[in-house]
Amino acid sequence: MAHHASEATAEGEEAEGATEAGAEALTGAGDEKPPGSGTGGADEGRSAAGGEEEPGRRKKALRKAGLLSAGLLAGVLALGLGAITVMKPYLSPADFEGPGSGSVTVRITPGSSAYTIGSALAEAGVVASAQSFVRAAEERAVTDRLRPGHYRLRRGMAAVAALDLLLKPGSRVVRRVTVPEGLRVQEVFSRLSKLAGLPIEELRKVDKALVGLPKYAPGLEGFLFPATYEIEPGDTAVDVLAAMVERFAAAARHVGLEEGAKRVNLTPLEVVTVASMIQAEGGTDEDYPKIARVIYNRLAKGTPLEIDSTVLYAQNRRTLRVTESDTKVDSPYNTYRHKGLPPGPIANPGEKALMAALNPAEGDWHWFVTTDPAHRITKFTNKESEFVRYREELNKNLGTS
Repeated sequence: MAHHASEATAEGEEAEGATEAGAEALTGAGDEKPPGSGTGGADEGRSAAGGEEEPGRRKKALRKAGLLSAGLLAGVLALGLGAITVMKPYLSPADFEGPGSGSVTVRITPGSSAYTIGSALAEAGVVASAQSFVRAAEERAVTDRLRPGHYRLRRGMAAVAALDLLLKPGSRVVRRVTVPEGLRVQEVFSRLSKLAGLPIEELRKVDKALVGLPKYAPGLEGFLFPATYEIEPGDTAVDVLAAMVERFAAAARHVGLEEGAKRVNLTPLEVVTVASMIQAEGGTDEDYPKIARVIYNRLAKGTPLEIDSTVLYAQNRRTLRVTESDTKVDSPYNTYRHKGLPPGPIANPGEKALMAALNPAEGDWHWFVTTDPAHRITKFTNKESEFVRYREELNKNLGTS
C-alpha cells in the first residue's frame, strides 16, 4: 500500500490514509504506522527513483528471456536434427529396388539374428543396409523362419526380394544325400562320394576318434545311421561322418538302446549287431521282430545262427544265392561255422531294426526264409522239414532249383 500511495495525489493520500486506518480498525491491528508511511516524504523520493529504474530492469529481463528462448529453440532444433540424423537409417534405411542381378553365395551361421544376417547380406552387396533387411523381416514376422546355411542370392536386391529368396528352399546351396538302411560302410562311402562329391579316399582315411563314436563301437560299421543328410559347401569327410554318427546317437537315445540291451541280456554293441543282421536279411518291417526272435531262440539253444548275410559280408559280396561253399568260408563272421553273434555289425541298421532287436516278437520259430525276395515275403517255422521246403521255394523263385 505504501508504494502505491507515493505515486498518488495529496487528496488520494488522505483518502487512502483514512481507508488504511479503517482497515486496521476492522482487522484489530494495533501497530502504529511510522511517520511518513502514508505521505510523500523521503521514502517517496526513493520510491520514485525505484519507479524510474523498473522499466529498464524489465527490458533487460525481457532481452535475457528472449536470448534464452532463442538459445533453447536453437538447442532443441540442433537436437532434433541430430536425432533425425541418427534415427534416419532406422526410420528410412537405405534399400535397393528390384530383384538384383548376378550371383553371390552368402552363408548364414547357426544362431544368427536378423541384424547379423542383414549385415552379412549388406557386406556381400546383396542389400543396401542391414536395417532395411531387419525392417522387412520384422514387418513380415518371419524372423524365426530364417535358417542357417549357404544361400545363392543376387547383388543389389531389394530387402524384401532378398528375404523371399532366403525363405525359398531352392535358394539354399546344399546337396541332399539319402543313405538307405542296410548299406555297409564301404557302400556308404561310395554313395557319399558319388552324390556329395566327397573324395572317397578322404572318407576312408577319417580318424575314427574324430567322429564321436560311442565308447562301445569298435569302428564305423553299424553306426553310420541311414537317413537323408544335407551336405553344404565346405563340409569335410569328418563333418559328414560325424553327422551320421550323431544321428545314430539320437536314434539310440530314442529307442533306449543302452537300457534295453540289459533287458535282452546283450551289450549295446551286440544289440546293434543283431539289428544289422535283421536289416541285412530284409523282409518287411513287420518281419523284423520275428527275425529277432529266431536269432534269440537259436542263441538260447546254442545253435549256430546260420544267417546268410553274415557269410556274404565276410566275402564282401552281394547276392541272393548262397551256396554250400559260401557257408564254409573261414571268417569269424561266418555264422554257419561259428556259434553266437559275429564280432560286430555287418551293416548300418535303421531305427526299426534297432527297435526289433530290443523288442523281439513272441514265438518258437527256429528258422526263417525269405522265399520271395522280389515281394519281400518271409516265412517262419520251428520245423526243419518246413524250413527245407521254404529253401526249395526260394531256389525256385531265384531260378536255381
